[in-house]
Amino acid sequence: MNKKILDVKDVTKVYNSNGSEPYEALKGISFSVDQGEFVGIMGASGSGKSTLLNILATLDQPTSGQVMVDGKNLSNLSANQMAEFRAKKLGFIFQDFNLLENLTVRENIQLPLSLQNIKAKLFNNKVQEVASQLNIQDILEKYPSQISGGQKQRVSSARALVSDPSLILGDEPTGALDSQNARELLDTLNDINEQGVSILLVTHDPFSASFCKRILFIKDGQIGEEIKSDGLSRSEFYQVILDKLGTFEQ
Repeated sequence: MNKKILDVKDVTKVYNSNGSEPYEALKGISFSVDQGEFVGIMGASGSGKSTLLNILATLDQPTSGQVMVDGKNLSNLSANQMAEFRAKKLGFIFQDFNLLENLTVRENIQLPLSLQNIKAKLFNNKVQEVASQLNIQDILEKYPSQISGGQKQRVSSARALVSDPSLILGDEPTGALDSQNARELLDTLNDINEQGVSILLVTHDPFSASFCKRILFIKDGQIGEEIKSDGLSRSEFYQVILDKLGTFEQ
């Protein structure tokens, strides 16, 4: 039986719950991600996918329901435990890179490790390892303002990987990239996934989604449908996604 890296059970999120007009952003969402899976979440603006991602990223709390990551119930963690858990177990790749401009590429990548009180020698080795994996070893001493958008996203990916997380969360990671850099990032994510890292990718882009093995469609705060690549080529799966979007968004 496959190990569940992420298990979401009956998660709801209600904003302004005590006000005159409460808004239910998530309406009892349940799904799981197994070890080594590459899962996509697709949905239109306002569908609830950003709210869901914020809860999975421990940046927000559900109103009810439960989120388990690598066997840990997130709602049972204190603020300090949550920060430590986030640094060790979750990797993040954002659309706008979220790099600190006053730190070098090397310092940006090692940030999750420095938050864990890991010895400098150990994290130097780890930074070199992920930089080599993502082919950015020659820019480690540069600052974000000195590198291209594609390089920034590879730096962001390296930072996500450096602590060997249980799960990588991608928030529209190709949104700010041109087609060539987007393709390179998706190929990199695919390589990372084939090494056994679980990835959850939130995207509205069918091309990005075609790299996933399974896609959940979220609409009006609920999971509406699910499709799997099931041995299809990426171009065939891309067509299935386009067809499904055409019916799902009507």
